[in-house]
Amino acid sequence: MDDSLSRPVSVAQPTTWQRYAGVATPLLLLLLVTLYIQGASSAYIQRVWIILGLDIILVASLNLFNGFTGVFSLGHVGFMAIGAYVSAILTLPLEKKAINLPDLPAWLAHIQLGFFPAILIGGLAATLVALAIGRPVLRLSGHYVAVATLAFLVIVRVILINATPYTRGSRTFSGTPAYTTVWWVYGWALVTIYVAWRVLRSPYGRAMLAQREDRAAARSVGVRVLRSRMWAFGISAFLTGVAGALWGHYILSFSPNAFYFAETFSIITMLVVGGMGSISGSVIGAILVVLLSEVLRNLEGGFSLGVVQIPPLYGMSQILMAILFIGILIFRREGLLGGREIDLTKLFVVDYWRSVFRRKEV
Repeated sequence: MDDSLSRPVSVAQPTTWQRYAGVATPLLLLLLVTLYIQGASSAYIQRVWIILGLDIILVASLNLFNGFTGVFSLGHVGFMAIGAYVSAILTLPLEKKAINLPDLPAWLAHIQLGFFPAILIGGLAATLVALAIGRPVLRLSGHYVAVATLAFLVIVRVILINATPYTRGSRTFSGTPAYTTVWWVYGWALVTIYVAWRVLRSPYGRAMLAQREDRAAARSVGVRVLRSRMWAFGISAFLTGVAGALWGHYILSFSPNAFYFAETFSIITMLVVGGMGSISGSVIGAILVVLLSEVLRNLEGGFSLGVVQIPPLYGMSQILMAILFIGILIFRREGLLGGREIDLTKLFVVDYWRSVFRRKEV
């Protein structure tokens, strides 16, 4: 029997040139692609590129909690909604506030902030809410946390619908300034990936991983389980709130229905496809799901294969994406990377890629 899959793969060590080139090449490629899309591509491609960057932030920030702690949250889109609404209210021009939000408190009706401070305040608002609900919720484990965070998402939606003076209720919140650009999005995407990478390699990150693998053993060596979960929850909520602020200032008009189950399960699909616990998997999962969704959506209107004419099949993209998700769960439940990371310093080491995409032995 061929036992090549069970033997460890020997990976050559990269040279100094390969280390520097491995880190610089993806960044340079990202810069060149962004410059090209910003200046020469169509509005549709620019939209896809920006949405991809936003999804990378959302998936990486969710992975920082779900993947690092092993506690599954279904309510992170609630933090996205908080970031979107808070930042939109703060940046809304004063004359539009008087028209769209006439019942705002006086101190808020006369405030108009710039984009960057509004992003930070939106992220901090999401963090404060996360810390407020985190202490009772994160004492739970397993499916109970998923149910509790899902209840939080429902509560956020109900509050947004009923807070009419601040959010216009179930009506569309419009007039948000168009501040989000591709540079804002990918700048924050790089910040998110770097923060997740630093957290993973910090003492707090090691504590998160320890309690994920075995809570009793982690407690026996002094790991404070609740504190490590709270750190992950708070940082993840801040980055998710930032993504919400960027999203709101790109979409410009939105309602509470935009932050509900459809967005939740879209982000979770990207997370599962890429691999929970892998920052690299977050990026790869977002890229694959977004690009494949766009390709399938464009084919829904019908297409021609030579003499064969395929009729319109509206809704087929969602069915095919669901089949892909089920296939990943059946044949590779750990995701494409399975918790492993892509080491950019070994980007040009050929043998290294064999170890990255090998399936984990169960």
